[in-house]
Amino acid sequence: MPRCARETQTSLDSEEELSPSSEEEGEYDDECLHFEERFDPAEDTISDEKVVPSRAPHTRTTHKPTSVFNAVENLNECEDHDKTPSKRKKYHSKVKIVSWKAETDVDKDPQTLRFLPTREPGPQLSDADSHSPMSLFKLFFTESAVENLCHNTNAQAARAIAKGRKYKWTDISVDELYSYIGLIFYMAAVKMSSIADYWRQDTIFSVPFPATVMSRDRYRTISNVHMSHPDADKENDKKRGTAEYDHVFRIKPLMDTIRLACKAFYHPRRNLIVNERLVACRANTEVTRHSKTKMTKLGFKFFDLSDSSNGYIVDFSVYTSNNSFPAGRGLSYDAVMSLLDRKVLGSGYHVYMDDFYTSPKLFTDLFALKFGACGIYRDHRKDFPKTAANSLSSDSTMGSIRWIRDGPLVCVKWMDTQVVSVCSTIHAAYTGDRVKRKAKVQDRWKTKILPCPAPVSAYNHHMGSVDLSNQLLQFYTIQHKAMKWYRKVFLHFLDIASTNAFLLHKELIGNMTRKEFMEELIAELCGVSKKAEPKQSNTEHVPIPGAELTSDLIRNATVGRRNCIHCKTVHGKRLQTPWKCQACDVYLCLQLKRNCFQEWHKGVFKSGS
Repeated sequence: MPRCARETQTSLDSEEELSPSSEEEGEYDDECLHFEERFDPAEDTISDEKVVPSRAPHTRTTHKPTSVFNAVENLNECEDHDKTPSKRKKYHSKVKIVSWKAETDVDKDPQTLRFLPTREPGPQLSDADSHSPMSLFKLFFTESAVENLCHNTNAQAARAIAKGRKYKWTDISVDELYSYIGLIFYMAAVKMSSIADYWRQDTIFSVPFPATVMSRDRYRTISNVHMSHPDADKENDKKRGTAEYDHVFRIKPLMDTIRLACKAFYHPRRNLIVNERLVACRANTEVTRHSKTKMTKLGFKFFDLSDSSNGYIVDFSVYTSNNSFPAGRGLSYDAVMSLLDRKVLGSGYHVYMDDFYTSPKLFTDLFALKFGACGIYRDHRKDFPKTAANSLSSDSTMGSIRWIRDGPLVCVKWMDTQVVSVCSTIHAAYTGDRVKRKAKVQDRWKTKILPCPAPVSAYNHHMGSVDLSNQLLQFYTIQHKAMKWYRKVFLHFLDIASTNAFLLHKELIGNMTRKEFMEELIAELCGVSKKAEPKQSNTEHVPIPGAELTSDLIRNATVGRRNCIHCKTVHGKRLQTPWKCQACDVYLCLQLKRNCFQEWHKGVFKSGS
């Protein structure tokens, strides 16, 4: 965790001390009028005496209100205006710096925000209806969305062929694309080193299932899936370099559909998490970002809003270099504000976040919108307390607490193995929470019971769901190499859809593990039964057709043909045959002039003997 920032508060002494005794003293009062205007005797515990405003010709409307967090910074600025030591000494006699308070000091309880969600929290589906894994997945990847994917992919293939690209292509249907998605999930569950390994049939490590769904070449051809129409892409590419250019245009149609579904079919409970994640990709594009602190160093940055209770992703956005956020107050501020829609969510929510987002301005504005917030912060960040008076140091004992409050904002510093800094508009500084920690006492490790600030306890409890959300996405994540950056994002959309579908199933029924859910989803997408067919009892080495015969004689001559294993391994040739051995399950030529079936089994029986 980042180290704590420091915070200060200023207070003026009695009216008698503030009364100007000379022109010089009035000059100091003029320079630091904002200290007096920010001072609130009703809230400050240092002095109960009334503060007399400066007699200088200034008005309140000409000064920006100053937080007590940066009062000491302003004090240092006032000192720099005058280099005379005697004047600086006189000013210090009038201004008293308030130090950090300890856990023994009682903090007032913050204002409680009433929780008023727009809908009943939880799944927005009927418990009485039957919900299969595929039906829940289709809430996010609807048939209309998949039909649009097929249309755009077919249009892209037609455009490539018109330009002279030579490859076999038949238009994709909705059912075929669902089967393709099922194979993607299958490959996420059954890991192999390369895509080609899923169609290998000549080793003991072969997997037979993918070849029964579609051929390897067909799978690779469909992998060039397009989420936007190529003609629309061309028009958008003409705007490159202008403000009208949309960096995420190629993924926007599907992204908008999934975002809408995430918000429509589930309403979050009170505690929310704002998180960022990188989708690994090495493509050199405008939306690719580099991170030194995350395990994934290079990729696309996603901001997402998730439910702390289960990890359900309520909303998300993709970061680009020119995000048109409404507020325009910086990336961290705007990312949070863009995800929290009061009209959709309601009010009274508690939002937890890490130090990338936390700032006094953000927390204050969220509180004005009836959203509580809590998060760790960076000590060097603007408007956070900077004073060292009574602050924690490296020599402070474990469990030491320091805090300071400014209206709804409370900043807390806690000594764990290092200093932890948390800011909150939800909690009081310390409410008696205790934690266990291992500490070395006289060369022996012992368990100690230490006081822990309420914001730290709540932060650790709720932010643990970030790990839960990441785990759910990573267990069956799809990590395929791709030449196009938008294909990597498409695979991440599949991860989001399958994870949210599982969480909906868990909330509604809750009778499946994630593994069982994915197995059932794969079987339904591919149109097969989850249970494997029983092995044939007949182990005789006899030739059988590789595919079921139909009444279409022309189709029977071509369907189910595969490369002969004997021609490939012995002669180095790629010759196709419709026949295979019933016992060995390998394709072998069976012709008058080329009886690979016989030659192959001579070698098998010879090596077996």
